[in-house]
Amino acid sequence: MFRFLLCLLLVVAAGLSPASAFSEDGQQYPQRIVSLGPINTENVFLLGAEDRLVADTSYCVHPAAARDKVKIGSVMQVNIEQILSLHPDLILATGLTTPQQVAQLAASGVRVVHFPQPSNFAAICDQFLELGRLLGLEARAREIIAEAQKEVQAIQQRVKGLPPKKVFMQVGAHPLFASVVSSFTNDFIVLSGGINIAAGQRDGRYNREKVTAQNPDVIIIAVMGSEGGIGAREKDEWLRFTPISAVHNKQVFVVDPDLICSPSPRTFVKGLEQIAHLIYPMEKK
Repeated sequence: MFRFLLCLLLVVAAGLSPASAFSEDGQQYPQRIVSLGPINTENVFLLGAEDRLVADTSYCVHPAAARDKVKIGSVMQVNIEQILSLHPDLILATGLTTPQQVAQLAASGVRVVHFPQPSNFAAICDQFLELGRLLGLEARAREIIAEAQKEVQAIQQRVKGLPPKKVFMQVGAHPLFASVVSSFTNDFIVLSGGINIAAGQRDGRYNREKVTAQNPDVIIIAVMGSEGGIGAREKDEWLRFTPISAVHNKQVFVVDPDLICSPSPRTFVKGLEQIAHLIYPMEKK
């Protein structure tokens, strides 16, 4: 029930501690990695370093092979004892890893690197590059980032000059939360040529009456738990608000929250492609 927080929470600072690692070309690179969140796990796989990943969380389901890794808890509550029993030389913390957990892990002498919840696509790429450097795979990271940036630019070019549409992206259900400018989910809207009606909101808490007053052209629902029917129920709830243009014109959509809420540079592009097509359906090529 807490998975939607992956799209909502920003981060507190956390510390680092020294690492143990193996030597490759005179450099030291970690060989036993524990990931405490989906973005970090997907990034490790994308870099081709999945053989170094010894454990991740129960929320790490992409790619499919991530499900086979040892599970050390959820993104919000990890088993410290179990993690340390795996003898990691690098732990990848997230914006949902509590400072207390980070402190406990760091006190053991294991290196803990903290990746905040990224605020935009550029931050997603910056974190991916940092991870590439940590793992001795900087060149690979740069190649992937360059390709992702190229694809994002192509999407921007495709929607350039089209009439802007007002978009509401829902990222939490109870209570209702919107994508705001401090979250990378805002870039799905902006880079697709849309206008985020929640851009002036700071913390993301919203209500349907406010959405009705702002009258978006498109409503996109990216709520964790959609596989259990939450997304469909939220869509049904929106369909009651017939004065909204998005409802009247059948422009209310449910998207895969795992794709939208925990993106690597590559899956961000996939999510952006999908969002751009929903906002401007005739522009997909």
